Amino acid sequence: MPAERPAAAGLGDALSPRAAWAMVLALCAGVALSQAFRTVGAIMAAPLQAEFGLSAQALGIFSGAFHFAFGAMQLFMGIGIDLHGVRRTVLVAFPVAIAGALLSALAPSYPLLVAAQALIGVGCAPAFLVCTVFVARHFPAGRFATVSGMVLAVGGLGMLATGTPLAWLVQAHSWRAGFAVLALAAALAWLAIWHWVREPATAAPARRESVPEAVRQFGALLAMPHTLGIMVLGAVTYAAFISLRGLWLGPLMIERHGYTLVQSGNVALAVSVVSLFGAPLFGRFDAAGARTRRRRMLGACAVYAGLFALIAFLHAAWLDIGGMVLIGLLSGFIVWQYADVRGAYPAALTGRAMAVFTMAMFLGVALMQWGTGVAASMAAAHGADPLAAVLAAIAALLLLGMAAFAWLPAPARD
Repeated sequence: MPAERPAAAGLGDALSPRAAWAMVLALCAGVALSQAFRTVGAIMAAPLQAEFGLSAQALGIFSGAFHFAFGAMQLFMGIGIDLHGVRRTVLVAFPVAIAGALLSALAPSYPLLVAAQALIGVGCAPAFLVCTVFVARHFPAGRFATVSGMVLAVGGLGMLATGTPLAWLVQAHSWRAGFAVLALAAALAWLAIWHWVREPATAAPARRESVPEAVRQFGALLAMPHTLGIMVLGAVTYAAFISLRGLWLGPLMIERHGYTLVQSGNVALAVSVVSLFGAPLFGRFDAAGARTRRRRMLGACAVYAGLFALIAFLHAAWLDIGGMVLIGLLSGFIVWQYADVRGAYPAALTGRAMAVFTMAMFLGVALMQWGTGVAASMAAAHGADPLAAVLAAIAALLLLGMAAFAWLPAPARD
C-alpha cells in the first residue's frame, strides 16, 4: 500500500499508543454519526409514513438509499485513502453528509428525502473504513480484532441517540428536528477529526500510484477465488442487524404489539446498548487460526438466523424483545469477519480489501432493506403478516450467505 505523506510536522515515524488511541477515538466520532444516520428509520418510519403516505416498499427504499450510496462509494474511498491518506479523505467527504442531513430536515417531498439520504451515505462512506485502515496500520496485528471491536462499540454510541432520545425528540417536535440535530452533531464530529487526527510522517513513495492502477488492484482482489464467499457472507450479516434495528424494529413493536413511539425507542435503546458489548466481547475471543475463526463464524451465524426465525413466527412481546436483544449481542461476531478479511489478503491490499468488504456489507444492507420492503408489501397484498415475511426473509438470506461462505473456496492460509 502506498505510504502516506506527512500530515503534520514533528510527528515521528510511528504513533505512540496514547496518540494512536486519541486519533482512533476522534475518528470514532464519524463512525458514531454514521451509525446514527443509518438507524434513524426505526424511529422515523411511522412519522414519515404518516406525512408522505409511504408504503412498506417505499420505506425500504428510503432507508436503503443511505446504504446503497455508502456501499457504492467504498471503492472510491479506498482509493482516496491509499492516495491521499485517512485524514484528508474523511475531511473532504463528511461535509456531504452534513449537507444531506440539512436537506433531509427541509425536504418537501419523498424524492428529495431519498436524494438527501443518498448524500448522507456518500458523506459517511469513509467513516468506518478510515478507522479499520488506521487500526491496521498503527496497531499490532494481534490486537486488530480487539481494537476493531472497541471501535465498533464506541461508534455504536450513535445508535443510542436514535433510540429513546430520538423518539422523544420526534414525538415532541418532528422528524425534521431529528435530522437538524444530527446535522449539528455531524458538524461537531468533523471538527473533532480536523483538530485531533494527524497521520505520522513516513518516507514518501518513489512514485505515487495512479487512479487507473489503483482500480486495477481492486480488479485483482476481486479475481481472487476466496473473495466471493467472504463478500457474500459479509453482505448479509450486518445487513440483518441493521435492517432490524435501523428499519423494522419500530414497525414491529408499534404494529404487532401496540407500543408507542417512545416505548419502541426504549426497545431500540436496549438493543443498541447490548450491541455495544458484542463487538468487544467477540473481539476478545477471536480465534488464533483462520480455520477455527471461520468455523466459529458459521456457528454464530446459524444461531443468528435462528433468532430471526423465532421472532418471525412466535409473536410474544417478551420473546420479540428478548430475541432482538440477543441479536444485538450476537451481531458482535461480525468483528471476526473483519479479522478474517485482514488475514485473507497481502498487507499491501489491506485498505482495498477492507473497502471491498465494507462495500459488500452496505450494498447488502441496501438490497436487504429494499428486498424486505418488497416482501412486506407482497405479504400484505396476499393477507399475510408483512413483518413475519420480513424476518423470515432475513433468516433465509443469512442461511444462503452461510452456504456460500462454507462451500466457496477459502483463503489458502491458516
